[in-house]
Amino acid sequence: QVQLVESGGGLVQPGGSLRLSCAASGFTFSNGAMSWYRQAPGKERELVATITSGGSIITYTDSVKGRFTVSRDNAKNTVYLHMNSLKPEDTALYFCNTRLMNSYYWGQGTQVTVSS
Repeated sequence: QVQLVESGGGLVQPGGSLRLSCAASGFTFSNGAMSWYRQAPGKERELVATITSGGSIITYTDSVKGRFTVSRDNAKNTVYLHMNSLKPEDTALYFCNTRLMNSYYWGQGTQVTVSS
């Protein structure tokens, strides 16, 4: 079955960096686009970044442009989210996501907290 497992979250000071990873299994990873979402307490889930199967097309939500970088390693079935210049408003539970046929799959999430 499809599994997405996020890791790499934690507590970081404003201005700091983190790298999130999402290990995928149960499907042909190299065929599908992958996305990162986040959800802060009391807010709706927000699309952060998407990368196509070969990595040729990447999109970001405006609030993270220039600070976050999404990448993927198809040999390792892993997608990454490199986060720099973190701000308190980046605090959220971060999820990776893929769509296969007409179904969406989610990991369990990894918590990112930006605080001094």
